[in-house]
Amino acid sequence: MAGSFALNTGATIPAIGLGTWHAQPGAVGDAVYAAVKAGYRQIDCAPSYGNEKEVGLALKKLFQDGVVQREDLFITSKLWYCNNAPEYVPEAIQTTLDDLQLEYLDLYLIHGPIRLKKGTAPLSENSLPCDIPATWAAMEKLHEAGKARAIGVSNFSCRKLDSLLAVARVPPAVNQVECHPGWQQAKLRDLCRSTGVHLSAYSPLGSPAAAGVNAPSVLGHPVLTSIAHRLQRTPAQVALRWGLQMGQSVLPKSTDEARIKENLDVVDWCIPEELMAEMLEIEQVKLLRAEFGVHPVHGYKSLKDLWDGEI
Repeated sequence: MAGSFALNTGATIPAIGLGTWHAQPGAVGDAVYAAVKAGYRQIDCAPSYGNEKEVGLALKKLFQDGVVQREDLFITSKLWYCNNAPEYVPEAIQTTLDDLQLEYLDLYLIHGPIRLKKGTAPLSENSLPCDIPATWAAMEKLHEAGKARAIGVSNFSCRKLDSLLAVARVPPAVNQVECHPGWQQAKLRDLCRSTGVHLSAYSPLGSPAAAGVNAPSVLGHPVLTSIAHRLQRTPAQVALRWGLQMGQSVLPKSTDEARIKENLDVVDWCIPEELMAEMLEIEQVKLLRAEFGVHPVHGYKSLKDLWDGEI
């Protein structure tokens, strides 16, 4: 097993999880099955990924085959922007539970501090005013009902996380954000650590395929490749081990069985302090910064500003 981190609920979250974002239909189910057989105990999902039904079939097969029992796994999903209003929360989680063929989630996250019109794409002209405290109150009811054993947020900046902590009756257990050696999130990590919110890293290897062909390669950075060479590890393993040593769980995505196993082999060794210090030399670029359009709406410059907490 790959270890775990304590949450403010008293539960633990596995240190390494399988990300399913951009995992293609027809491949994601096999990836989930292979990952759990290899030792993964956390699976990160979301309805916006378009593959929760296939993940649910893989989970059912794992349980039927006796590979694991439900209580052995930590399953996360998220509330999509179109459902980011209190009246939509109960139906949204039930749809996810039905698709995953589960009775409860271990963690349910607000996918981001953005609300969109029902059935629309994530473009700024489709945005609506977002009342995070009201939505969070609905999330707290799910937690109390046992449908979500922990609740949290994703893509929340320091400003937005601070605002939520000021009003939350049940504090968020997790803030899941982009984090890797090329975007280290030092300020946000310090805030999470000081408030008892666990930081979980998606795209822990960088995500140039999602960010664009001209995005910098995290795994190809000279500092990272040099450290990997000295430690006789792959750059991906170094990036993941860096995340674990920074105190965050990591969610690498792969549908390749060999890489799935390779990404798990980051537990029984450490990056020495002097090499960890070298990682601070890596220039910081938020790869997924420009996910949305730039059309003015509701007085904001773009949804990018809502996402990044700049207003």
